[in-house]
Amino acid sequence: MAYTHYYFIGIGGIGMSAIARYFKHQGYEVSGYDRTPSALTHALEEEGISVHYEDDVDAIPADVAHTFVIYTPAIPEELGELQYVRSHGYALCKRSKALGEIARGQECLAVSGTHGKTTTSTLLAHILTQSGEGCNAFLGGISKNYDTNLLLSRNPVLVAEADEFDRSFLQLHPHIAVVTATDADHLDIYSDHAHVVEAFGQFTAQVDADGAVIVKEGVEVPLEETRAKVFRYAYDTPCDFYASDITPLPGGRFDFTLNYPGGSIAHCKVGVPGWVNVENAVAASAIALLHGTAPEKIREALASFQGVKRRFDIHIETPRIAYVDDYAHHPNEIKAAISSLRNIFPGRRLTGIFQPHLYTRTRDFAPDFAEALSGLDALILLPIYPAREEPIPGVTSDIIFDRVTIPDKVLIPKEQLMEHLRSRDLDCLVTFGAGDVDRFIEPIETWLKSRL
Repeated sequence: MAYTHYYFIGIGGIGMSAIARYFKHQGYEVSGYDRTPSALTHALEEEGISVHYEDDVDAIPADVAHTFVIYTPAIPEELGELQYVRSHGYALCKRSKALGEIARGQECLAVSGTHGKTTTSTLLAHILTQSGEGCNAFLGGISKNYDTNLLLSRNPVLVAEADEFDRSFLQLHPHIAVVTATDADHLDIYSDHAHVVEAFGQFTAQVDADGAVIVKEGVEVPLEETRAKVFRYAYDTPCDFYASDITPLPGGRFDFTLNYPGGSIAHCKVGVPGWVNVENAVAASAIALLHGTAPEKIREALASFQGVKRRFDIHIETPRIAYVDDYAHHPNEIKAAISSLRNIFPGRRLTGIFQPHLYTRTRDFAPDFAEALSGLDALILLPIYPAREEPIPGVTSDIIFDRVTIPDKVLIPKEQLMEHLRSRDLDCLVTFGAGDVDRFIEPIETWLKSRL
């Protein structure tokens, strides 16, 4: 069947929008639905993709035979449009299957893990692009080097962020894959940590037998079924790939030697700050080296990497005020971000705004969130962003708030956030969360700059 139109239900998602852009670039008609307008949906519209924001079956292309529907599992099953295409004979699949089909026939380089995926995969795509080889990349964030989440090339190499949500990554069969972390997460899908770890074992078992799996040192992955050669990487623990001679530079950056089997690359520098990004650079470089990228090309690309929007994104950095935004929405991500902030802004008073993401994640990790957030000097906590979920009785931001041990803490509706900020004497401010807290980035940045 020759499809002429690709229709996306949930087109504003970061992964969905990349695939929508891909099919638009391939010359197909592309349109879709999303619940709320955003910077991403506006960008899609500017690129000629029609987006609407009401659950409206009349907006679905009527030509059933020539329309292929792609949907995200984040969309509720009861959505009218989803029920309509299911009952009216449209060809349809989940986003993960669509990405798996696109990856088929290309050399797939995949980055998996419960955190660190987006920065690592974007950095890998940047290395391959800057080396001159090029790649096709479907990214989980907006690259600041290229201002997009999709890179296209004639070279049949595909960089994919392998998402564990809904077991999506099991649609991929990579040639080389990295595993950054297998922490408990998405327990609404997996029920317990053991099933999360088991799924990563299934994923690594799907890597080509003549390929490679690179697992972070200390990360638990069952590798009994993995046929590919297994390597380990670390921040500074000697193993197959690791950093040594780590020397701090101004602004929270580092100079380091990247060690790999058979050699080392001296004086590497990552263009973005934070020790976590040295670790991410080791992982991305490990894939690139095993893929065959020249070491000197890797060194050059690391230095010119500008990062990813909403991933430890420094918006203001002055002696009077600093403002950083980060997508962290898991306790371990928040801990790592706070550690990096303390390193970059030593001695400064750190105020954090956190919007919990999902009722289930809040329920499952409330004590861990509280412990992580207690590493701040001051906390402004917002209500839970529900995303795809219905409320769970007894699960509110209070179950985090009550456990936070620092005295300077407040729980407020997001509508009061800007007014509350104006009452504070801020030194170093950070926003955390995967919900719609990003809507406050521009107003916060504008207001803070007006005070400089």
